[in-house]
Amino acid sequence: MRRVDAAVVIPCYNEATRLDLEAFREFLGSDPPIALVLVNDGSTDSTLTVLQELAAAFPGQVQVINQQPNRGKAEAVRVGLLAACDYAPIVGFWDADLATPFPVMSQFLSILGIRQEVQWVLGSRVKLLGRRIQRSELRHYFGRVFATGASITLRLGVYDTQCGAKMFRVTPCFRTLIDKPFLSRWIFDVELIARLTEAHRRNEAPAPEDIIFEAPLDTWRDVEGSKVKPSDFLRSGGELFRIWWRYLRHT
Repeated sequence: MRRVDAAVVIPCYNEATRLDLEAFREFLGSDPPIALVLVNDGSTDSTLTVLQELAAAFPGQVQVINQQPNRGKAEAVRVGLLAACDYAPIVGFWDADLATPFPVMSQFLSILGIRQEVQWVLGSRVKLLGRRIQRSELRHYFGRVFATGASITLRLGVYDTQCGAKMFRVTPCFRTLIDKPFLSRWIFDVELIARLTEAHRRNEAPAPEDIIFEAPLDTWRDVEGSKVKPSDFLRSGGELFRIWWRYLRHT
């Protein structure tokens, strides 16, 4: 892979028929300063073949990692981030369904370029007039309940931990935070912030509120075929407790 300004991980599980290949080709064809790390997470369909074809069409811009067997989104993202850190000063991850469109990546890079104190940029799905946040009412309200629980657990006024669009500066601290597998398969976003909080308590990292910037999105849309089920929202309560117990109970 060539050196780039940023490398963004896209975890993929059985996405062969869902990937918007036209959008991928249009983005990569513009020769952006952003590489894509596509992680096949043990798919049972032709996802790996589709990803390899993209990599062959855009050499130096796309890296494919074939993770076998399926280990969940958290591990797919973590493995991809570890690889991305080797050739980019800024890394991130994005949902494969492009609920957050590609142009937002450039917006996040601009924030990191202008605001040197910011190390993490988190996309935030705030339903405001003049913005196109298309989310089902059920998922919106489930999401708000979970977000409130996550904020209380983290003791941090974060609005939206679960938006699948995030970027990070590659620092020695960040590398340490992704060094070990996550406890959670789905809410690893919360766990990553919890790890940062724990590292700050040990005087090994800045305070989360000093380096994290939430960027309200102009556009976001629910895409059919999401792997997240209503039962996952219920399971996330138990995972929040595990995260609190492992990282935050002494804060």
